[in-house]
Amino acid sequence: MHKTFLILRYEFGQTVKRKGFIALTIIPPLLGLIGIGVYQGVSGAAQPPPEAISIGYVDEVGGFDQFTEQENITLAPYPTEASAVQALINKEIKEYFVIPADFIDSGVIERYTTRRELDTPGATRNAINYFISTNLLAGKVPESTIVRIETPLNLVTTKLTETGEVAPDQGGLANFIIPAAFSLLLALSLIFASTYLLRSLSEEKETRLMEILLSSVSPRQLLSGKLLGLGAAGLLQVVVWVVLIPPLLGLASSSIGGFVSTIQLPANFLALGIVYFILGYSLFAVLSAGVAAISPNVREAQGIASTYSMFAVAPLWFMSLLMFAPNNPVWTGLSIFPFTAPTLIMLRLGVSDVPTWQIATSIAVLCLCIFGGLLLAAKLLRTYLLMYGRRPNLREITRSLRGR
Repeated sequence: MHKTFLILRYEFGQTVKRKGFIALTIIPPLLGLIGIGVYQGVSGAAQPPPEAISIGYVDEVGGFDQFTEQENITLAPYPTEASAVQALINKEIKEYFVIPADFIDSGVIERYTTRRELDTPGATRNAINYFISTNLLAGKVPESTIVRIETPLNLVTTKLTETGEVAPDQGGLANFIIPAAFSLLLALSLIFASTYLLRSLSEEKETRLMEILLSSVSPRQLLSGKLLGLGAAGLLQVVVWVVLIPPLLGLASSSIGGFVSTIQLPANFLALGIVYFILGYSLFAVLSAGVAAISPNVREAQGIASTYSMFAVAPLWFMSLLMFAPNNPVWTGLSIFPFTAPTLIMLRLGVSDVPTWQIATSIAVLCLCIFGGLLLAAKLLRTYLLMYGRRPNLREITRSLRGR
């Protein structure tokens, strides 16, 4: 036990001193704090008044002569398109549009500008749309009806509990931000922590330092010490994030308000984040130990490890699909699949309520895989840790796992 603790302490100390580990631990919360500070500085500074924009228009239908002043945009009428073009050339206006004679039937508006654009600016589009619709309705319906036609719906959705009371945790896009960011950091932490273990074992094997180590400790003590030491470092990283999320969120809510103030962390999110890191790390770590045992050098070990490491970030590739169908059977299956479960469960918690049975099942499957992987990794370590120069083929590995 004493030797295991010595290895644990050494691996933990070496890991927390790595520049990559320190950067990944500190930079995300630091960026959040800097973002809040920048917002406060920008919002506190004097804001210049919006630039006045003059847009010309040619009315070939007739009757479009009201509501020409809209905040910083002024709509100037021109009798002919030639006069509008001349005004554009003389820079009296920034652009112009034509309301053709058949507009009522076609609904087509031709817009002309001297600037190259990917699309019509939103402010310009809204101004033209408001100008057209209000002039069409003016004098035909009450003004209050015109306002309601312009903004027909402001839908507010409230989540209720099973007893009919307002639920403390509401949904919405805002509540997906923190789980998505945390899922990305969790995936990176899982990959980095297991990669550290993989490189440590592979380098010690490649440099034959392993022979010296195994003369003083058993393979079980060596593996246990490295797993616990690197796992403790990774857990420290996740705990730092978990502890800093609530105060940063509270500071952002009070400083920025608006959209940010509606962000709520899902129930048990922080606790589950720690649980899934421990389980996810344990799974990836025992796999990395087994890969390191059968690989002759670091490069081959990293090549094999990349095949299962990508599963940690795979759910992030399909976030857009997940947001609109979080309870699809595909996501349910991948939430139980051990390699994608840690990241995917965290993502789904930000979109919908994940049933308790799915969380319990995914945790149980992870535990079983970790236990089975630990037994297999221990066998591979005992058999191949001192094998140099070549990697055993699949048939040899199968025979050694069967004990033949």
